[in-house]
Amino acid sequence: MGSSHLKFALVLASGIGIGVLGAPLLYAQQGMHRTEIQRADLTGVNGTEVIMGLLEIAPGTTIPRHIHHGDEFSYVLEGGMVEPPGQAPTELKAGTPIHYAREVPHGGAKVVGDKPIKILTVHIVDKGKPLSDEVK
Repeated sequence: MGSSHLKFALVLASGIGIGVLGAPLLYAQQGMHRTEIQRADLTGVNGTEVIMGLLEIAPGTTIPRHIHHGDEFSYVLEGGMVEPPGQAPTELKAGTPIHYAREVPHGGAKVVGDKPIKILTVHIVDKGKPLSDEVK
């Protein structure tokens, strides 16, 4: 990952969590839509599953702070502008890869501008646990 991508990923980790938010309460928020594409057990790792999804976040939507019970790998399909709390808006470019390690809090940023953001997400998580839990 180049230095600009690494810097951007660090900004995301502190302010915006683009990924499958999973928990029904998080998805009840107006402006966020998640489509599950595929779900399967991870071969050779008991109690673990892989969940692939498409997350669409409308302008004006603030992503709740949350964690996942496993790793999240994401790829920005259609970028846009995001505003992390207390920071200036920054561009989330199409083609940006993102990784969040197990139980690292992320989210909290607002999608600004006039374009929705679309992200392909892959989670490798503990089976039987909620995909995410909100962080206060």
